[in-house]
Amino acid sequence: MLEKQPVSEQCIVDCLITDYGIDVSTITFLPLGADMHASVYKAQAYNRSSYFVKLKLSDHPDISALVIGFLQDAGIKQIIPIFKTIHNQLTQRIGEFTLTVSPFIEGQDGFSRVLTDDQWIMFGRTLRKIHEIKVPSSIQDTLRQESYSPQWREAVRSLYAHIESEPRGDEIAVQLLAFMKQHIASIHRLVERAEQLAQKLQKESPEFVLCHSDIHGGNLLMDRRDAIYMVDWDAPIMAPKERDLMFIGGGVANVWNQSHEEDLFYKGYGKTEVNMEILAYYRHERIVEDIAIYGRQLLLTTTGGQDRIESYKHFVAQFEPQGVVEIAFKTMRA
Repeated sequence: MLEKQPVSEQCIVDCLITDYGIDVSTITFLPLGADMHASVYKAQAYNRSSYFVKLKLSDHPDISALVIGFLQDAGIKQIIPIFKTIHNQLTQRIGEFTLTVSPFIEGQDGFSRVLTDDQWIMFGRTLRKIHEIKVPSSIQDTLRQESYSPQWREAVRSLYAHIESEPRGDEIAVQLLAFMKQHIASIHRLVERAEQLAQKLQKESPEFVLCHSDIHGGNLLMDRRDAIYMVDWDAPIMAPKERDLMFIGGGVANVWNQSHEEDLFYKGYGKTEVNMEILAYYRHERIVEDIAIYGRQLLLTTTGGQDRIESYKHFVAQFEPQGVVEIAFKTMRA
């Protein structure tokens, strides 16, 4: 996110000192991520230790911290640990916001750096371990369960009237309306195919496993020693393994769309039967969700500042050659 949450940096510093015992010398806002409800910072201590601080608007307990702690205990090393407060809590509340603190890892994500062969293999091996972990009911009860909900498909359908109406709003809204009109046939196709697949999958009972749910290139971090870390566990879900596998070869941000990368990943993941209908559903549904979120943000509001420009760019990029839309349609044909 390019815009900060309405919490002062001094308030965050006070929290780090009081609740974590971290002697903070500086704190720097980092314009990272697409989550409009979260801001991240780099905090530097006087002893030269660096911390990654995430502040997220939330009215419920932080599920991500619970899952990260569970995966750490299960021996998954490709997870960045969370520091506990002086009261032995994984999170700290600041008004309506939840704050978490982790070690700051210097590195690049999969959007800006190509994975090596060894990293693809390790990525596959790690994700397989996570999918095979038996999640206790105490944690499963706190996680979302896949239901193939029509929420995002209905949200996109509610935008159809806006798309057909006369252009209005700021420059970004007008540009988006023109772009959506140009690609309205593809948008209808995405929504209707996602609907058809959802109805079919609701009648089936594929095995559910613990899924990250958003493990695209932007959420795979590589440090200077080439170690990999799966980050941003904000939306874990119990779902078919294809919920995560959709990103391998899925083309989010026009990366991870090469066949040799898939081969390397599955060399690490190991033999498995991938259900192409489930894979097609998730690739369609993911785009539908983004169309709904970005569409409502840009067409129905004027908020967001610089984030509006970034949201428009993300929306348009989906329809580029070898982008997520083209790959989703190819998956359906397969």
